Amino acid sequence: MNWVGRLYRSSIGAKLVMALTGLLLFGFVVVHLLGNLQIFAGRAAINDYGEKLRSFEPLLWVARIGLIVVALAHVATAMRLVRLNEAARPIAYVKQASRQVRKQTRFMWTGGLVVLAYTLFHLAHFTWGWLHPQHYHAVEKLADGRVRHDVYAMMARGFRVWWVSVAYLAAMACLALHLCHGIPSFFQTLGLDHSRYERAIERLGPAVATLIFVGYASIPVAVLLGWVVPPGELP
Repeated sequence: MNWVGRLYRSSIGAKLVMALTGLLLFGFVVVHLLGNLQIFAGRAAINDYGEKLRSFEPLLWVARIGLIVVALAHVATAMRLVRLNEAARPIAYVKQASRQVRKQTRFMWTGGLVVLAYTLFHLAHFTWGWLHPQHYHAVEKLADGRVRHDVYAMMARGFRVWWVSVAYLAAMACLALHLCHGIPSFFQTLGLDHSRYERAIERLGPAVATLIFVGYASIPVAVLLGWVVPPGELP
């Protein structure tokens, strides 16, 4: 298994780890967005979704821990690649274009750290209930007498706090900028950036990043504009 260690220590191996962990994180971003957008389908829809997720609570915690491990591996590998790139270029850059690439590379891992930090904050807010526990402990009483977690009310009341929504939007902006560069880099790392499709791949990053940002941003914006309101309140 020594070849595995040698591969990871190389820049090629590190880039491969970046690509694979990035793909896993991107998959989570898409699935999480699709789940969150159910808030626009109404209280029952997103609460049904939340109830189904809670029925898999042990597996859900395994997934959460796995997600954090993958995210840490992604950020750590990015920082390692920055050090490898700087070590390989001991002479200062002389062209503006080269300096621009360097800035983009640095933003990739600093932006990744911002997104990782916000993910932990987001978990503390909406998953663990450490922040604004009165929102987290909202419940919905069903017609059959059952009581379940009111995800709809939790999100509507949580995003009504303006600084929470601002932090959320800022983190999603960092995520979108990260994807702008990360998606084309993924194809390049796997050798899928054929010259025939180069322009399409370059445009794919910003296009997907924009869709992701608009999707996530639509939720706090809808809450702040009063389009999504907590149960019992008139829109």
